[in-house]
Order: sequence, then C-alpha cells, then structure tokens
Amino acid sequence: MTALVVFEAAARQQSFTRAAVELGITQAAVSRQVQALESSLGFPLFRRLHRSIELTEQGRALSGAMSEALGIVADTVRSITSMGDAAELTISATVAFSHFWLLPKVSSLRRAEPDIKLKIVTQDSSVDLRRDDIDVVIRYGDGNWPDGKAIMLFGDDLFPVCSPDYLAERGSPDCVADLARHNLIASHSMEPSWIGWEQWLKAFGHGGDPMNITLSCNFYTDALYAALRGEGIALGWHRMVDDLLERRQLVRVSVEILRPRAAYYVVIKHGTPKASVTAFLNWIRAEANATPPKPLENTLYANENAPSGEGGGVETIG
Repeated sequence: MTALVVFEAAARQQSFTRAAVELGITQAAVSRQVQALESSLGFPLFRRLHRSIELTEQGRALSGAMSEALGIVADTVRSITSMGDAAELTISATVAFSHFWLLPKVSSLRRAEPDIKLKIVTQDSSVDLRRDDIDVVIRYGDGNWPDGKAIMLFGDDLFPVCSPDYLAERGSPDCVADLARHNLIASHSMEPSWIGWEQWLKAFGHGGDPMNITLSCNFYTDALYAALRGEGIALGWHRMVDDLLERRQLVRVSVEILRPRAAYYVVIKHGTPKASVTAFLNWIRAEANATPPKPLENTLYANENAPSGEGGGVETIG
C-alpha cells in the first residue's frame, strides 16, 4: 500500500523529486518504492527519460484508479470528521460582496439560524473547495467551476454612479461619449467575467473612444469609496449600490445600463451538504428574492455581447 501511495504522488506530480517533497521523503526512497511496485507487478509503470519520467499505458491506468480511490477515501474522511461540526459554517466572498451585500444581512441569518457558528472569509483571491477549509463560496461568473456545485443567486445590472457633490460640480454627462471624458474610476478583478469601463462603453458603441481614467483600484470597494468621496464616476453594480442610491450617497448619471451574461452564484462542495450549508442556502435564496434592488426608470439596456457599432444591441426596457 505504501508503494501505491508513493506511485500515485509520482504519477500526479510527474516527478520523483516533487513527489519526494510532497511526501516528506527522499527522492531515492520514491525511486525504490516505485521499483519495488514495478517488480511486484511484472511491468514498468514509468519510462525513465533523460530529465523526466513518463507514464506507460499500464501506469496511466493504475494512476487513474489510485487517484479515484484516494479521492473517495479523502471525501469519506472529510464527511465523517465534519459530522461533529454540522453547525459550523465558513463562507468565502469577495470584499465587495461581503461588504455591500452579505454583512448588512447577517443579522437576518442570525435570527433565522441562531445555532449556526458563522465564519466569513473575505478575500478576492481564488478559493478551491477541494483544498481549502471553506464550506460555501459566493462567486461572480458563468457558473462553471470544477471544485463544487454552482447554484445561481441572481444576475445584476451595471451603470455609472458618482456622488451628488461631483455631479453638482461637474454636471451630468450629456451622452456616453461625454461620459468617457469625465473623471472615471476603474476597478480590476482576477475574475475574467468582471466588467470594466472598456467593456461597458463598447456595449454602447464607444469601445474605441479614449477614456479619462483618473484613478484605478485593485478592489471594487475602493472604487466605490472613491466615488463616494467625489473623486469621479465609477461603475455601480445594482445589487451592491442599491442602498447607497436609496440614501442618495450615490446617484446614477446616465440612462444606459449594461446587463452582463454572468451572474452571482453560491458554490458548495460536491456531495451531500451538511446541515448548516443547507440552512444557509435556504436563507440566502429567500433573502435574494425578498430584497431585490429598486427598479430603475428611464433606462436604456444593452446586453454584454452587443455589437460594437453605434447603438448596436441596445434595447429600451423602461
């Protein structure tokens, strides 16, 4: 069994050296274990090349079986060790989603599920549910992630916002082309589905226009706080800025709104969820349906995949 485990690591890492580091043994010990296994089976599992190794056909077959078997064992261990932690729940969300949507609603979760021991991990870096000690991840994207089951929460709309002070000082843009000449605040994300100013302007036929980006931020929260302080115009996600619009801390500055194809999803581990995860799913879906953002009037919508020509793909909704 020891030789099989060592073989699985060497096959997955495609290196005796990296397998040795992972297992905490020497490279010579890895080589001996693999050779002993090959001797026992009566055929080679690897081709020894000049500076690398390569699985034989029999080696690939055994590697796939070992990876699947060890995965089943790992899933079972996680399942039986989490039985005593059924009331614990660790949620991962981006800084923006946590700050502007999730945390303001935590008191509602507390009232609905007072026995849950909640931990919120706020980070914009990627999380892997197969590796990290996380129960639930809230993500923005297309819903296709290999590490868990994705359940759509809601889509969102994207439009320019600024502070009332900035609007009073600089005036409202006359059109999309005029908007691009204002002080624009950009934010960036590692998520490829994230929409920035270039994509937003392109949806309304101005993708090639020069933009006056006066401030760029790594975090969307920073971009919104800069807009609140009157530094310029940022892109507002409706679900994130609805309360700020309601309190008139931010105002909409154009009738144009982009509706992306991507959406927010709740992603959970594969397999049977523990009780706290099921309770959280019931709560967050009910909360999303119970508190939709306020309707936007005098609105010109465009889809994310609208043609880049002037006015292409734009649809008047309301």
